[in-house]
Amino acid sequence: MIRRILAAILLIWAIGFLWFASALPQPAGDQQTDAVIVPTGGAGRIPRGLEILDRRLADEMLVTGVDREVKPDEFAAEFDVSPDQMECCVSLGFAAVDTRSNAAETAQWVEENEVGSLRLVTTDWHMRRAASELDRVLPSDVEVVRDAVPSEPSIGSLFLEYHKLLASVLAGLIGL
Repeated sequence: MIRRILAAILLIWAIGFLWFASALPQPAGDQQTDAVIVPTGGAGRIPRGLEILDRRLADEMLVTGVDREVKPDEFAAEFDVSPDQMECCVSLGFAAVDTRSNAAETAQWVEENEVGSLRLVTTDWHMRRAASELDRVLPSDVEVVRDAVPSEPSIGSLFLEYHKLLASVLAGLIGL
Protein backbone atom coordinates (compact mmCIF):
# COMPACT_ATOMS: atom_id res chain seq x y z
CA MET A 1 0.00 0.00 0.00
CA ILE A 2 2.77 2.46 0.97
CA ARG A 3 4.67 1.60 -2.22
CA ARG A 4 1.62 2.42 -4.35
CA ILE A 5 1.13 5.75 -2.60
CA LEU A 6 4.82 6.64 -3.01
CA ALA A 7 4.75 5.52 -6.66
CA ALA A 8 1.66 7.66 -7.28
CA ILE A 9 3.31 10.69 -5.64
CA LEU A 10 6.47 10.15 -7.71
CA LEU A 11 4.41 9.83 -10.90
CA ILE A 12 2.46 13.03 -10.17
CA TRP A 13 5.73 14.85 -9.38
CA ALA A 14 7.35 13.63 -12.63
CA ILE A 15 4.35 14.53 -14.80
CA GLY A 16 4.21 17.95 -13.12
CA PHE A 17 7.90 18.55 -13.79
CA LEU A 18 7.56 17.50 -17.44
CA TRP A 19 4.63 19.91 -17.85
CA PHE A 20 6.54 22.69 -16.04
CA ALA A 21 9.66 22.27 -18.19
CA SER A 22 7.99 21.73 -21.55
CA ALA A 23 5.19 24.32 -21.41
CA LEU A 24 6.98 27.47 -20.28
CA PRO A 25 4.87 30.65 -20.35
CA GLN A 26 5.14 32.82 -23.46
CA PRO A 27 5.38 36.56 -24.18
CA ALA A 28 2.09 38.46 -24.04
CA GLY A 29 0.53 40.31 -26.93
CA ASP A 30 -0.04 44.04 -27.24
CA GLN A 31 -2.61 44.39 -24.48
CA GLN A 32 -2.59 47.82 -22.82
CA THR A 33 -2.15 47.94 -19.03
CA ASP A 34 -1.76 50.75 -16.53
CA ALA A 35 1.70 49.63 -15.46
CA VAL A 36 4.47 47.14 -16.07
CA ILE A 37 6.13 45.34 -13.16
CA VAL A 38 9.64 43.94 -13.56
CA PRO A 39 11.31 41.90 -10.81
CA THR A 40 15.10 42.10 -11.09
CA GLY A 41 17.18 38.99 -11.55
CA GLY A 42 16.97 37.74 -15.12
CA ALA A 43 18.48 38.83 -18.40
CA GLY A 44 16.09 40.66 -20.69
CA ARG A 45 13.50 41.57 -18.07
CA ILE A 46 14.28 45.28 -17.70
CA PRO A 47 14.81 45.85 -21.45
CA ARG A 48 11.43 44.16 -22.07
CA GLY A 49 9.77 46.42 -19.49
CA LEU A 50 11.30 49.50 -21.08
CA GLU A 51 10.14 48.30 -24.49
CA ILE A 52 6.57 48.10 -23.10
CA LEU A 53 6.88 51.73 -21.94
CA ASP A 54 8.37 52.86 -25.26
CA ARG A 55 5.53 51.18 -27.17
CA ARG A 56 3.06 52.93 -24.83
CA LEU A 57 1.51 49.63 -23.75
CA ALA A 58 1.83 50.87 -20.14
CA ASP A 59 2.17 54.32 -18.62
CA GLU A 60 4.58 53.53 -15.81
CA MET A 61 6.98 50.84 -14.64
CA LEU A 62 8.08 49.48 -11.27
CA VAL A 63 11.38 47.64 -11.14
CA THR A 64 11.14 45.69 -7.90
CA GLY A 65 14.05 44.20 -6.02
CA VAL A 66 16.67 46.75 -7.05
CA ASP A 67 19.87 46.55 -5.01
CA ARG A 68 20.04 49.36 -2.45
CA GLU A 69 23.47 50.34 -3.79
CA VAL A 70 22.03 51.23 -7.23
CA LYS A 71 21.34 54.93 -7.75
CA PRO A 72 18.60 56.03 -10.17
CA ASP A 73 21.13 57.77 -12.44
CA GLU A 74 23.21 54.57 -12.57
CA PHE A 75 20.11 52.59 -13.51
CA ALA A 76 19.26 55.16 -16.20
CA ALA A 77 22.78 55.04 -17.63
CA GLU A 78 22.93 51.24 -17.67
CA PHE A 79 19.60 50.86 -19.46
CA ASP A 80 19.73 54.06 -21.55
CA VAL A 81 16.69 55.63 -19.91
CA SER A 82 16.23 59.37 -20.43
CA PRO A 83 15.92 61.65 -17.40
CA ASP A 84 12.39 62.55 -18.51
CA GLN A 85 11.36 58.88 -18.69
CA MET A 86 12.94 58.17 -15.30
CA GLU A 87 11.06 61.12 -13.80
CA CYS A 88 7.64 60.35 -15.24
CA CYS A 89 7.49 56.68 -15.69
CA VAL A 90 10.10 54.51 -13.91
CA SER A 91 10.01 53.69 -10.20
CA LEU A 92 12.76 51.70 -8.54
CA GLY A 93 11.76 49.52 -5.60
CA PHE A 94 14.50 48.71 -3.10
CA ALA A 95 12.55 46.73 -0.47
CA ALA A 96 12.36 43.29 -2.11
CA VAL A 97 14.98 40.58 -1.83
CA ASP A 98 13.10 37.57 -3.23
CA THR A 99 10.00 36.66 -5.23
CA ARG A 100 7.65 36.83 -2.26
CA SER A 101 8.88 40.29 -1.23
CA ASN A 102 8.75 41.39 -4.91
CA ALA A 103 5.03 40.63 -4.73
CA ALA A 104 4.61 42.54 -1.47
CA GLU A 105 6.52 45.54 -2.81
CA THR A 106 4.43 45.44 -5.98
CA ALA A 107 1.14 45.26 -4.07
CA GLN A 108 2.07 48.32 -2.03
CA TRP A 109 3.11 50.23 -5.16
CA VAL A 110 -0.09 49.19 -6.99
CA GLU A 111 -2.20 50.50 -4.11
CA GLU A 112 -0.26 53.78 -3.81
CA ASN A 113 -0.48 54.41 -7.57
CA GLU A 114 -4.09 53.22 -8.01
CA VAL A 115 -3.14 50.67 -10.67
CA GLY A 116 -6.03 48.65 -12.06
CA SER A 117 -4.08 46.49 -14.48
CA LEU A 118 -0.46 45.48 -14.78
CA ARG A 119 1.84 43.52 -17.00
CA LEU A 120 4.21 41.22 -15.12
CA VAL A 121 7.48 40.87 -17.02
CA THR A 122 9.76 38.10 -15.83
CA THR A 123 11.68 35.16 -17.24
CA ASP A 124 9.59 32.29 -18.61
CA TRP A 125 10.79 29.79 -15.99
CA HIS A 126 10.04 32.27 -13.16
CA MET A 127 6.61 33.43 -14.37
CA ARG A 128 4.39 30.87 -12.65
CA ARG A 129 5.84 31.44 -9.19
CA ALA A 130 6.03 35.23 -9.56
CA ALA A 131 2.42 35.38 -10.77
CA SER A 132 1.29 33.04 -8.00
CA GLU A 133 2.90 35.23 -5.34
CA LEU A 134 1.31 38.34 -6.91
CA ASP A 135 -2.11 36.70 -7.06
CA ARG A 136 -1.83 36.02 -3.34
CA VAL A 137 -1.29 39.69 -2.36
CA LEU A 138 -3.04 41.79 -5.02
CA PRO A 139 -6.72 42.75 -4.78
CA SER A 140 -8.86 40.48 -6.96
CA ASP A 141 -9.92 43.39 -9.17
CA VAL A 142 -6.34 44.08 -10.38
CA GLU A 143 -5.82 42.46 -13.76
CA VAL A 144 -2.43 40.81 -14.30
CA VAL A 145 -1.12 40.14 -17.82
CA ARG A 146 1.72 37.61 -17.83
CA ASP A 147 4.50 38.59 -20.24
CA ALA A 148 7.28 36.00 -20.14
CA VAL A 149 10.78 36.76 -21.39
CA PRO A 150 11.96 33.69 -23.34
CA SER A 151 15.13 32.02 -22.10
CA GLU A 152 17.06 28.80 -22.42
CA PRO A 153 17.18 27.52 -18.84
CA SER A 154 19.30 24.58 -17.83
CA ILE A 155 17.63 21.44 -16.52
CA GLY A 156 19.09 22.31 -13.13
CA SER A 157 17.48 25.75 -13.15
CA LEU A 158 14.13 24.24 -14.13
CA PHE A 159 14.45 21.58 -11.43
CA LEU A 160 15.17 24.20 -8.77
CA GLU A 161 12.39 26.55 -9.90
CA TYR A 162 9.87 23.70 -10.06
CA HIS A 163 10.57 22.89 -6.43
CA LYS A 164 10.37 26.57 -5.45
CA LEU A 165 6.97 26.71 -7.16
CA LEU A 166 5.80 23.60 -5.30
CA ALA A 167 7.00 25.09 -2.00
CA SER A 168 5.27 28.38 -2.80
CA VAL A 169 1.98 26.67 -3.63
CA LEU A 170 2.20 24.53 -0.50
CA ALA A 171 2.94 27.61 1.62
CA GLY A 172 -0.10 29.30 0.11
CA LEU A 173 -2.30 26.30 0.85
CA ILE A 174 -1.31 26.18 4.51
CA GLY A 175 -1.46 29.94 4.91
CA LEU A 176 2.21 30.85 5.29
